[in-house]
Amino acid sequence: MQATALDIRKGYLVEHHGRMCTVSDWSIMRNDRRQYVFVTLKDLMTGRVTELKEHGDTKFEVLDKDNVELSHSYTDGLEEVFYDKDGGEFRCPTAAAKDALLWECENFIGLFVNGQLVAVSTPQTVIGTIADCPPPMKGANASWKDATLTNGLKLKVSNLVNVGDKVKVNPETMEFRERV
Repeated sequence: MQATALDIRKGYLVEHHGRMCTVSDWSIMRNDRRQYVFVTLKDLMTGRVTELKEHGDTKFEVLDKDNVELSHSYTDGLEEVFYDKDGGEFRCPTAAAKDALLWECENFIGLFVNGQLVAVSTPQTVIGTIADCPPPMKGANASWKDATLTNGLKLKVSNLVNVGDKVKVNPETMEFRERV
């Protein structure tokens, strides 16, 4: 199905130059004479991000997709093996799941196109454990500090967080949500 740049939205799966990409950001810019659509696409296979400035009537091929809850089982060479709740086995390239597998999640979200698993992502929020951060300071409740999670990712957390604490994080933006 084809859709104009004005009709696509964040989360859509589109084909761009022969590659499957998700729309990770979308906005309209209007000036006196013209209207432009700014689209940020993320390639599912390589993870490369492309920013486009398109006219509103530019056509994109929108692909049909299904999201299925999956659990990770094991790595088999260059593939990751996942299972759905009914016990069905699905495989995808390691590159398509490597960002999601940085997080310790019970369930992941599998993106299926034409019955084939093409990408794996995390839920909206995930829980991580703080591996390293400065100690909390009394009286500095509204400030932020740098911290490192056990998976090696760095983010800013509330001043009240300490080493060993579990925190909720938005994995896409790396924003700290709250202590768990």
